[in-house]
Amino acid sequence: MTDQRPPTLDSVAARAGVSRSVASRALNGAPHVSRDKREAVRRAVRELGYVPDPRARALATRRNGTAALVIAGEAPAIFADPFFSRVIVGLSAALEEGDLHLMLCLAASERGRNKVKELLRSRGTDGVMPMAVREGDPLLRVFEEIEVPVVFGGRPAGPAPRWYVDVDNVGGGRQATEHLIVRGRRRIAMVSGPADTEVARARERGHREALTLAGRESHAPERGDFTEAGGAAAMSRLLERLPDVDGVFAANDNMAAGALRVLRAAGRDVPGEVSLVGFDDLDAARTCDPPLTTVRQPVRALGRETARMLLTLIGGGEATPLILPTELVVRSTS
Repeated sequence: MTDQRPPTLDSVAARAGVSRSVASRALNGAPHVSRDKREAVRRAVRELGYVPDPRARALATRRNGTAALVIAGEAPAIFADPFFSRVIVGLSAALEEGDLHLMLCLAASERGRNKVKELLRSRGTDGVMPMAVREGDPLLRVFEEIEVPVVFGGRPAGPAPRWYVDVDNVGGGRQATEHLIVRGRRRIAMVSGPADTEVARARERGHREALTLAGRESHAPERGDFTEAGGAAAMSRLLERLPDVDGVFAANDNMAAGALRVLRAAGRDVPGEVSLVGFDDLDAARTCDPPLTTVRQPVRALGRETARMLLTLIGGGEATPLILPTELVVRSTS
């Protein structure tokens, strides 16, 4: 008796000599399937007389037309920070190329996190780009469980996720501190960010590496929160603890601006008595008086490459983590 069962996707994949997922992507028109494999799948479909189930195909190709940017930060601070505005410009430009709309989700409060959980578990978006996620955030587990691609804009603290785009924070921290050493500064310290963020930890590692290689003493950093007010408070504490400090690396430009304000109020000449270096190269670095020496990171490119990686994954392609370079920009505070 002849087997009259209709051909399946598995039988098409077997005839074409490809995996089931490759066969599915080829049939659904996804990118990143080679011409040879695509043609082998088409040939197997013709030979077997395979007819895709329209309902299954609709499910396989289901798209919402959106990508979610999930920021674990307070709304006023985010919208006032030029870093995030530049990231969003880069994200939006790349997503437009892939015909996806950007959905902004703020997840600082418990209510905000719960809304994001509902969105992700209901597959209400085609992909997710988390940013500013701190160690221990309950959303990290949700990101691991959901079925849509997740690309982190900036590596989170803890185990490295599968997909992320980040800048060379260790190298940038090393550049900043090496510059202070070259300028002849003997007592160098750091105004760092929150300890539960990878960006702060990485810039601290670079700072310590530079001091160790130069045979210099490493002091515990004073912590801020990446805001100007936080940088000012940290600089005040640093002056109390190390009154003879003559070189300061602040982990971002906002905190460097706050540190500069405190140094001037304390009668410390910058850069005569104290050299100061920030990180980011945002508008604050150029509008400071004097203009701020800083480590430039490609903020807009960070957003653009995060979105491009997500688009690749949504289309069925493969990706690996990407680290973008930094560059020291010397101005008048060092």
